[in-house]
Amino acid sequence: MQIKGHRICGGRATGPALVSKDAISFLGGVDPRTGMVIEKGHALFGKNVKGTVLIFPGGKGSTVGSYVIYQLMKNGVAPAAMINIKAEPIVAVGAIISAIPMVDRLEQNPVETLKDGDTVTVDGTAGTIELP
Repeated sequence: MQIKGHRICGGRATGPALVSKDAISFLGGVDPRTGMVIEKGHALFGKNVKGTVLIFPGGKGSTVGSYVIYQLMKNGVAPAAMINIKAEPIVAVGAIISAIPMVDRLEQNPVETLKDGDTVTVDGTAGTIELP
């Protein structure tokens, strides 16, 4: 099944879904050395974003979050791809400078449709996701 959305950053990646109903602040919320979510009280606290298709409503917090996403990529612990309900500039810029495929504004709400562990392919160039 293919779901249409809006292109943020091109490229294609497949991985297991990691889904959060909470927005993510990458600065202080995700450890750039390990990829572990460290924000206490966050729905993903204690989980690792490495190699996942990270699905969340959008970002929050400091503009430095873009650079934290870049650090995740440089350290080899970044998500394989990202999906937002509606991307905002901090996460979008982070995805672009890190070449992480990213889409938003899907025809179906990904936070409600997808579950942790679902295999998802993000085609950022086409602005679509594919499910088996």
